[in-house]
Amino acid sequence: MHRYQQAQTFLSEQDPDFAKLIAEIGDCQLILKSERDPYEALVRAVAYQQLSTKAGDAILAKFKAHFGGEFPTPEQLAHAEFDALRACGFSGRKVETTKGIAQGALTGLVPTLAQAEHMRDEDLIERLVALKGIGRWTVEMMLIFTLQRPDILPVDDFGVREGYKRLKSLTDAPTPKALAEIGLAWQPYRTVASWYLWRVPK
Repeated sequence: MHRYQQAQTFLSEQDPDFAKLIAEIGDCQLILKSERDPYEALVRAVAYQQLSTKAGDAILAKFKAHFGGEFPTPEQLAHAEFDALRACGFSGRKVETTKGIAQGALTGLVPTLAQAEHMRDEDLIERLVALKGIGRWTVEMMLIFTLQRPDILPVDDFGVREGYKRLKSLTDAPTPKALAEIGLAWQPYRTVASWYLWRVPK
């Protein structure tokens, strides 16, 4: 049985438009990065903030090259030269954010993977948005792709809101607040719902 079969069946039964979309797209192919810890996941998410995947990939490649081809430890990143990180393609603000994440990992504010696995979604969000430059969306990406949380709906995500607009043939995308209300019907499978909304055909 496909690992997301239960979620797909549930969403299809909830909403005929979802049923049609799932039939068209096929099984959910959510690729998880569970080998990463929250520190690495957050730094990677910052690299991609407000950029295309291609641009984010290029920055991360230069970033790793600067540290000898490996992802840096929190100690290495905390002590890295500001200008060297700027040269990788990070904005000044993103350099500050990534260094803040590294500091957070060193002080224990950013939990280890083992610690994070025992924390509730909202507790993790509340704790990590205390980091400068880290918003709810960035933590939600970590919850979905690294911690494999099944019930995350990133309502601030442009792609998710636009996907819902196309799914329902609306004139305007729902507001984050409206989408949060709509998404209550998709519990406890909001992560899979989000994956499909990212893929609604244009």
